[in-house]
Amino acid sequence: MDDLYQEIILDHYRKPKNRAPALENEDVHVHHSNPLCGDEMDLRLRVSGDTVDGLVFDGEGCSISQASASAMTQAVLGRELKDALDLAEDFRRMMHGDEPVRADDLLDGVAFQGVAKFPVRVKCALLGWMAVRDAIETYQSGANAHTVTHEE
Repeated sequence: MDDLYQEIILDHYRKPKNRAPALENEDVHVHHSNPLCGDEMDLRLRVSGDTVDGLVFDGEGCSISQASASAMTQAVLGRELKDALDLAEDFRRMMHGDEPVRADDLLDGVAFQGVAKFPVRVKCALLGWMAVRDAIETYQSGANAHTVTHEE
């Protein structure tokens, strides 16, 4: 099982899904960075009604951060905003050692469950999920951009 999960993570790193430097008609652009490890991510969100209609990321960083962001976009795209926030919270709890409540909805994101055993990598895996949460909250506040620096 560990080998399968490693394969899923490597596949997302080598062939990221929804990675693009721009998103047509985006509603929100957030930038998240962790200066201690060098992970950086731009995430762009488009909302239609109450649903995540478009979602892309671009950035630089370790394989865990980039692969996790790729898996996140697949799990979140097409979900209602409240549901996407709930899913991001389930992923956050999983990264802190809890069993995921919505494992099936996390799709390939569940492959990162083993990362919780390596505390220095948890922030890497969370970067994209924290960025999408921030993007949705930024959208709900009426703003269209936000920058966050994660420091330990």
